[in-house]
Amino acid sequence: MARLPTVVVMEMIRNFVGGAFADRDAAFADIDPATGRTHAMVQVADASLVDQAVAAARASGWDRVPVRERAAVLRRAADGIEARFEEFVAAEVADTGKPVALARELDVARAVHNFRTFADVVSAAGQESFLTDLADGRQALNYAVRKPLGVVAVIVPWNLPLLLLTWKVSAALACGNSVVVKPSELTPATATLLAEVLTDAGLPAGAYNVVHGHGDIGELLVGHPGIDGVTFTGSTATGTRVMRTVAPRVRPVSFELGGKNAAIVFDDVHLDEALTGLGRAIFTNTGQVCLCTERVYVQRTIFADVADGLAERARALRLGDPSDPDTTTGPLISQQHRRKVLDHLALAEEAGAKAITGGGVPEMPAGLRDGSWIEPTLWTGLTNADRVVRDEIFGPVAALIPFDTEDEAIALANDTDYGLAASVWTNDLRRGHRVAQAMDVGMSWVNTWFLRDLRSPFGGMGMSGIGREGGESSLHFYTEPTNVCVQL
Repeated sequence: MARLPTVVVMEMIRNFVGGAFADRDAAFADIDPATGRTHAMVQVADASLVDQAVAAARASGWDRVPVRERAAVLRRAADGIEARFEEFVAAEVADTGKPVALARELDVARAVHNFRTFADVVSAAGQESFLTDLADGRQALNYAVRKPLGVVAVIVPWNLPLLLLTWKVSAALACGNSVVVKPSELTPATATLLAEVLTDAGLPAGAYNVVHGHGDIGELLVGHPGIDGVTFTGSTATGTRVMRTVAPRVRPVSFELGGKNAAIVFDDVHLDEALTGLGRAIFTNTGQVCLCTERVYVQRTIFADVADGLAERARALRLGDPSDPDTTTGPLISQQHRRKVLDHLALAEEAGAKAITGGGVPEMPAGLRDGSWIEPTLWTGLTNADRVVRDEIFGPVAALIPFDTEDEAIALANDTDYGLAASVWTNDLRRGHRVAQAMDVGMSWVNTWFLRDLRSPFGGMGMSGIGREGGESSLHFYTEPTNVCVQL
């Protein structure tokens, strides 16, 4: 695979409102996490611009466009991302520091797939209808008409900015909503690039708007009286603040929040396949995926083999220049986030954990030393009572904990306030089904991880979120049904 080509990423990232870029004087630095250097400036929205964005969304007329035409715009948007594929890759790598190979294979490829999927989903959607027999011998016909919510606030995080942005925006637009997007202030570039693609695809002015800024702009947006629904992906702490802001207006919300995801590894598993899958589950995107695994429960009879095998895979990861196709692991998103992860490394040491690999800050070559790098880390010697086994750390770290019986493993995995995802690793298919169904999570995998069919529901239980998106679940969230009853 080729090294990332030289692509000029925007030097000034602007807001996009009502089909045009909107300049503002105030700006902040967009930092490359790999180098610690500024690679762009980001213009900051204000309350007036948020008002303009919501008003433009309300006036776009996108809700009156027929489904067939909406689907065609989404398919052209997918084609547009493909046509500018390397430009999106370069922007994502500069903003997040993730390896170019991952940005190509996951983030940008999935963005294309998101638009095509929801073009297909909305095209195939049907309506429920019920024929009711009445006492007088006549009948009544009940059917539901689904209408767009209206203007949806889309708040996306920094870890998979383009993937999650397009996941939400494609579904919302497919259903006839207009959107106002507030991307993370750490990763603003691809939301602005997408505005150009959607405009070229024929999306009406005002149907897609972007306002940049920090948390205060997000709070203005989700609390705006012109917002009809909110979809948010981010931390549980931020999600609770968003909920408090939205609650007085009683608007629909979809929250995908944090997780402390568990894997259960039984001793009948095909070990090499499990180790490969677990390595991906722990270390992909430097552990900065809501679905990543931070707790690994291993049957005691194979505990040493799994620990040794995972440590070997961790040591084989290649940290380095994100533009190098041989790099497998990038930095954490920011110095602030690295301090959080380092605090948890210290907590693990205080709790008596043994770091069987990693546990600190790596030595990086010149040019990368000011980046927010961390060593991939695996611990033994911890229990569910330890804080690092309970807190979501959101880094390339995992605790390995032994168990003896199936019931014990299930109890340990479910002993958490979160409920996003889990994986089960076994060659016993009946046990795989049984244990996967026993997990108190929104998604359970058996002998795999991060394998998704976008038509299936996505979301979490407990402190991991509210609601589901994906396929018909997205159609249900982004629309409101009106039941029509006709006496025949």
